[in-house]
Amino acid sequence: MSYRVVQWSTGGCGKIALRVINDRPDLELAGVWVHGDAKAGLDAAELAGLGPNASFGVTATQDTEALIALKPDCVVYTASGEARPKECIDDFVRLLEHGINVVNTSVPGLVHPAGFDAEAVKRLEAACQSGGASLYASGIEPGFAGDHLVLALSTLSNTIESVRTQEIFGYEDYPVAFTIFDVFGFGKPAEHRCLMELPGVQASAWAPPVRMVADHLGIESLEIRETYEKRLTDRRLEVAAGVIEAGTVGAVRFETIGVVDGREAIVIEHINRMAPDIAPDWPTAERDGTYRILVEGDPSFQSQLTFGDATNYSDHGMVATTMRVVNAIPAVCAAAPGLVSAADLPLTLPVKPFTRG
Repeated sequence: MSYRVVQWSTGGCGKIALRVINDRPDLELAGVWVHGDAKAGLDAAELAGLGPNASFGVTATQDTEALIALKPDCVVYTASGEARPKECIDDFVRLLEHGINVVNTSVPGLVHPAGFDAEAVKRLEAACQSGGASLYASGIEPGFAGDHLVLALSTLSNTIESVRTQEIFGYEDYPVAFTIFDVFGFGKPAEHRCLMELPGVQASAWAPPVRMVADHLGIESLEIRETYEKRLTDRRLEVAAGVIEAGTVGAVRFETIGVVDGREAIVIEHINRMAPDIAPDWPTAERDGTYRILVEGDPSFQSQLTFGDATNYSDHGMVATTMRVVNAIPAVCAAAPGLVSAADLPLTLPVKPFTRG
């Protein structure tokens, strides 16, 4: 069976999704939505980075109604959502009400709908039931390392005292300026309060995966706490998102903590630097691009997931983020109408991965 798919946006994940969808034997690229006027009218292959002479035979558009009229089975929604979560949810509702399934990387809190904003979930669930469609959110973190992978690793456990997931990533190659400067606060003076420091902002993305682990492992009462630290760089840094001046924030560390009976039971921790020598006393890994899961209990163990190599881990992480939603398309389309999570779906395996690429 082939699923007709619309790709919504052509940024980092969107470009990857375009190439994959066009290459997959079980998927058909039906349409492409773009935000900018300069991209409208271009062939999807060019937007996928394959050059002006390449062609997928699908032209990008800004006309949402035209894409809905195509009656695709699924939309892969990868538009930036950090600054516009309400607008993303409005888009989801519109698509779902027309019977179009949606997989997305844009609203990470929806990886575990039961832990997300209750009013938004109620609205989305109504749209799912009205249109007979399903909504799924995923990614690497949230979406896998701190939630789905933790649950899979818990099958090794008798008892668990605590579990901590650490993201140890350099962000110097991450190109999205709004995320780097406004959301995380890199390049800002020490006294500046970035979006991640505002109460509840961090929890909107990372409390749901913490609650996902708690809910599926039988924790009935959970308190969410947040921490945020930053360190300054002593030199000017030129990074993919722009320039970070000396004396401004060059590294951040934050935690979303699930507290059970007074102890820190489930923690998602990020250690993100713009140069590897900033904040050397914070946790490190053999190299950047690492997710480390530390489990204390019976038995105690740790697991480490590392992408690519020291030169390309960011690119490989983007591919992994994209594939979490693209590989889920068949399962989401087959699911009963409603909001679904990775814990609800069967394994979302790639299709013939050894014969492609």
